[in-house]
Amino acid sequence: MTHTPPARATSFRPSTHKHFHRIAWLAAALTLCVIVFGAFVRLSDAGLSCPDWPTCYGRAAWPQAASEVVDHAASAIREFESHKAWREQVHRHLAASLGVLVLGLALLAARRRRFGMLQIIGASALVALAIPLYMQGHVMAALGIAALGEALLLIAALRWSNIDLARAAALTLAVVIFQALLGKWTVTMLLKPVIVMGHLLGGMLTFSLLLWMAWRATVQPIVLVDAPTLRRWTLGAIGLVGVQIALGGWVSANYAALACGAGGWVTDAHHYVDFPKCVGEWWPQADFREGFVLWRGVGVDYEGGVLDGAARVAIQLAHRVMAIAVFAYLIAFAARLMRTPGLRGWAVALALLTCAQVALGILNVKLALPLPVAVMHNGGAALLLFVLVSLLARLKRPD
Repeated sequence: MTHTPPARATSFRPSTHKHFHRIAWLAAALTLCVIVFGAFVRLSDAGLSCPDWPTCYGRAAWPQAASEVVDHAASAIREFESHKAWREQVHRHLAASLGVLVLGLALLAARRRRFGMLQIIGASALVALAIPLYMQGHVMAALGIAALGEALLLIAALRWSNIDLARAAALTLAVVIFQALLGKWTVTMLLKPVIVMGHLLGGMLTFSLLLWMAWRATVQPIVLVDAPTLRRWTLGAIGLVGVQIALGGWVSANYAALACGAGGWVTDAHHYVDFPKCVGEWWPQADFREGFVLWRGVGVDYEGGVLDGAARVAIQLAHRVMAIAVFAYLIAFAARLMRTPGLRGWAVALALLTCAQVALGILNVKLALPLPVAVMHNGGAALLLFVLVSLLARLKRPD
């Protein structure tokens, strides 16, 4: 396969503001930081350390001592923990900074559209108005106003073309706003697993959209005759990785990471708990029906998990089986890329990241879920998406 001269691919680059690509790359990098720091917050059990939203015990930052929050209503919900509260609130501030960058991208992309900037500003103003309404206790009114703002952005994304990335930018802003709602519901619904999983997927989707825009606004594409075939391979890989990320989020949200045991030890005279077995068996008793109930009502505190052992085992087994399928597909895809001139570096990166993800997953079990390893496992999933989305954004068939 041969590359076409760069001059033949100039039409691939959209017409964007001269600083659009810089802001997009900055936003993508910040999103990666938010994903990794969010994993740190979740895995260190700090997700409910600020029981109110968007403040932390009524403060824009966070209190320094328990004596500062004794009179605040949130102190009756959860006892203040200074070593955890800063983690949750820093995560919120990072996410808010990302929202500002994405808003800037949407405004730049819509600047040449008739009433484009007005539509973006109007939608954002509605969402901003919903926040003080929520803090004053007008929950349903706030939700309705935020939903109207989201609808305006989605209408814009449907109506606009993507020649200047206006459609992608409006959609990304809508996703980021919905991410903020999921972040709020993560706290107010007491770590409900489907919300926690959705929040993780939303972060990965935001990262993918920003990365795709950054590449499209920055460089010339990789032009290959068999680009359509490789794009189909890439879309399949993104789909499989997305399902595996969702399963990983479900494992984490239901505290099922160590459902099969951790490390290696003798539980009795006949059972040895160790990887790759699960509670000493290749296929132990598992309750898949109970393990994958998505909605269990409201008012339940899910911190620490509420499922029994058989349901958690089912979740862990599903994650492991899917990991085998994803590993096989990604390694086959890496081999396919290795045979394509100009893509061997991408092939090596994909293969190494895939093997690293598997190794980190095994270490999570063998070392009983150490925080640094668990956080790196989340970051590794984002880096896999980086490789796959980058290929999707850049591969192009010759004109």
